Amino acid sequence: MSSYKPEDIESKWQEYWQENKTFKTPEDHDKPKYYVLDMFPYPSGSGLHVGHPEGYTATDILARYKRMNGFNVLHPIGWDAFGLPAEQYAVKTGTHPRETTEKNVNRFREQLQDLGFSYDWDREVNTTDPDYYKWTQWIFLKLYEKGLAYEDDVPVNWCPELGTVLANEEVIDGKSEVGGYPVIKKPMRQWVLKITEYAERLLEGLDDLDWPDSTKKMQRDWIGKSIGADIDFKVADHDEEIRVFTTRPDTIFGATYMVLAPEHDLVDEITIEDQKEAVANYREEAARKSDLERTELSDEKTGVFTGAYAINPATGEEIPIWVADYVLVSYGTGAIMAVPGQDERDWEFAEKFDLPIVRTVQPPEDFEGDAYTGEGKAINSEFLNGLEVDEAKEKIIDWLEEHDAGKKAVNYKLRDWLFSRQRYWGEPFPIIHVDGEPKPVGEDNLPVTLPEMDDFEPTDDGNPPLAKATDWVNTEDPETGEPAKRETNTMPQWAGSCWYYLRYCSPEFEGGPVDSDEEKYWMPVDMYVGGAEHSVLHLLYARFWHKVLYDCGVVSTKEPFQRLVHQGMILGEVEFTGYKHEGNWISANTKDDFEEVERIKLDEEQVEKKGDDFVIEGTEIRVDAKAHKMSKSRGNVVNPDDIVDQYGADSMRLYEMFMGPLEQVKPWSTQDVDGVYRFLGRVWRMIIDEDSGELNDSVTDEEPPKEQLKVLHECIQKVTGDITDLSFNTAISAMMIFVNEANKWDNHPKSVLNSFIKLLSPFAPHIAEEIWYRLGHDETIAYTDWPEFNEEYLVSDTQLYPIQVNGKVRGEIHVPREKAKDKEYVLSEAKAEDNVQRYLEDGNLVKEIFVPERIVNLVVK
Repeated sequence: MSSYKPEDIESKWQEYWQENKTFKTPEDHDKPKYYVLDMFPYPSGSGLHVGHPEGYTATDILARYKRMNGFNVLHPIGWDAFGLPAEQYAVKTGTHPRETTEKNVNRFREQLQDLGFSYDWDREVNTTDPDYYKWTQWIFLKLYEKGLAYEDDVPVNWCPELGTVLANEEVIDGKSEVGGYPVIKKPMRQWVLKITEYAERLLEGLDDLDWPDSTKKMQRDWIGKSIGADIDFKVADHDEEIRVFTTRPDTIFGATYMVLAPEHDLVDEITIEDQKEAVANYREEAARKSDLERTELSDEKTGVFTGAYAINPATGEEIPIWVADYVLVSYGTGAIMAVPGQDERDWEFAEKFDLPIVRTVQPPEDFEGDAYTGEGKAINSEFLNGLEVDEAKEKIIDWLEEHDAGKKAVNYKLRDWLFSRQRYWGEPFPIIHVDGEPKPVGEDNLPVTLPEMDDFEPTDDGNPPLAKATDWVNTEDPETGEPAKRETNTMPQWAGSCWYYLRYCSPEFEGGPVDSDEEKYWMPVDMYVGGAEHSVLHLLYARFWHKVLYDCGVVSTKEPFQRLVHQGMILGEVEFTGYKHEGNWISANTKDDFEEVERIKLDEEQVEKKGDDFVIEGTEIRVDAKAHKMSKSRGNVVNPDDIVDQYGADSMRLYEMFMGPLEQVKPWSTQDVDGVYRFLGRVWRMIIDEDSGELNDSVTDEEPPKEQLKVLHECIQKVTGDITDLSFNTAISAMMIFVNEANKWDNHPKSVLNSFIKLLSPFAPHIAEEIWYRLGHDETIAYTDWPEFNEEYLVSDTQLYPIQVNGKVRGEIHVPREKAKDKEYVLSEAKAEDNVQRYLEDGNLVKEIFVPERIVNLVVK
């Protein structure tokens, strides 16, 4: 083999790594550890597209770099393989989800291995493996024992077509994310996890984490801590009370009506007979809307009067009780005291239904608008009048507590976690029902495995598919022998992904979810890389479970992921659109000036870049250039297999890191992969003779001269710092600069090449292993020492002096380092510079300014 042929090199070294278990995680705990983790993939039938390996490549570079710096590295991979897509595929095709999942996992594994990622494949986990989900069930039992798992009848997002409950994030504009089917709200018996018990700890734990500020903010906003008051409003002519939580108890004198969420328990009880039909119709209509439609997307307020009244505890006046869908049962208490003078939504509602509006805070004189939500003095509020908002809050809370009408309270927007799914393809609950009451099965009975089924269709009555497995459902209590029924709901896909990072520490351990010694050594995860779409729920749920396990003594750290980085999305290739009017090209920025415009998709060859714009080649006519998210529907998905077949895995890895900063959104360009492919070819030809396949004659055992060491150590310094900063694109630029300089040399000392190939190896491991071997090394490059830069070689032998004449640079000189501070010598050399001499000849030198090791300025008149 002479020319650079990645197809031969890469298969050779991938086979070598597999056979020799090169990346098997060391069991030696004496060295420092580094745990670098990918958010494990859901193995879909379509396989990877080029966006997926971006984060995986970044973590692989870090893993390889840390190994070469003497760390024990844990770099594992696995599969988040339960979930709705596999089940839906089973329903459509009759294929068992297990078969589909296994096929998809094999496909993903092959693709990842083809890219040369240095995973320890002996630690591979799969959430659908009973040996794995046995411990998912075990953790659920711990939650149950601690009173953190309970059954409740709660309003849920029910999709009749899919036959399952959907989480809020699985519902988009009132339709299911999968399939786009209508979703309604309906009450159902569900398992719920009491994540709200950990709300404060989940907030506090964020402070010490090295996470993006935007992600921390999203977590804090989702938890939504508010300080205010619980206030009780008695219902006139009833024994009931309606409790509301408000952050503005100071506005209670302006509460002119109340609103209950359509799902509130008291709606049926307090609605008068004449209003029952209207209220029932309204509730049915509200059930068809998503929470987003009811709140953020709702332009027009709707509602219905119950006919009942509540008593404002501050004024003693009766105020009407309405039902309106802009109030959610999942937030606060599902009821509000409406203060239209200080709340825009309440103002809109009050205006529409002709309800009283009373301001309780004095707006500034120049205020224009409706509801005033700012600071000011209390008005129309009896004993609060004249107080600023914060003073008024304190005083009214004291008054409410004194009159037994309310108290100071903390509220969280976070709701308890709906943990049931009406699916087959999920973890069974380790729960039986005896006489209708839930009872956990003993740990000795784990795992509770899924029954074999051929029919995965949802049932007509809303029961999960598992309800059809009657032989499995009808069982007996292992303790008493009494008849019992198994729980037929399954856990959500989140369950398996809540703790997988722990199983990697000891995947074969049979005494619990994780071996305590391994956990104490490896945790927390030092670097976690994954998509920003998991900024809230996955991270929040995993942190919740981790804190529960910490309380149970299973883990030793309070937080699972110390550092978190989100890789930016890779978009499809840029699409170019040109515009014609009456057969003539027109510029994109003028297209709106014409009534009839023809849109024409252009090939990349028809377009050229001019400044910041793209224009039709050879013209000044601007076109639109836009990249879209990769999707099958747009036909812009790029298969990594095609890139690897054409350019090799090293080129793909290098290109994905060279596209731009890791966290940035970037468009894909297959054409640009050719640039890094050619760079690797230059590296190859610099060292390997293309005719013989042996080392070039320029490769010698000689000691490198200082100028070569300077180029090398500048590269070492830059690449080392950039890897630490995750600036992989600039690290690659530094290596390209090195190769450009090194190709000018007559000789290439092996010591210099050895160091450079080490720098290249985390980025392009296959070519690095091959060249390393050809340079005469028998051992893999993976565990060799990372090169260290030497400051001594970074200091130049000469000092550059820019020479100014009357403040403008007119030339420059390089003087020997030992003469750099010699004023007379430097000035003499400066005045002798050819271009400077011309200016001196045209005038009189009146002043010489010398700044040592920086600049010379000559003043001429």
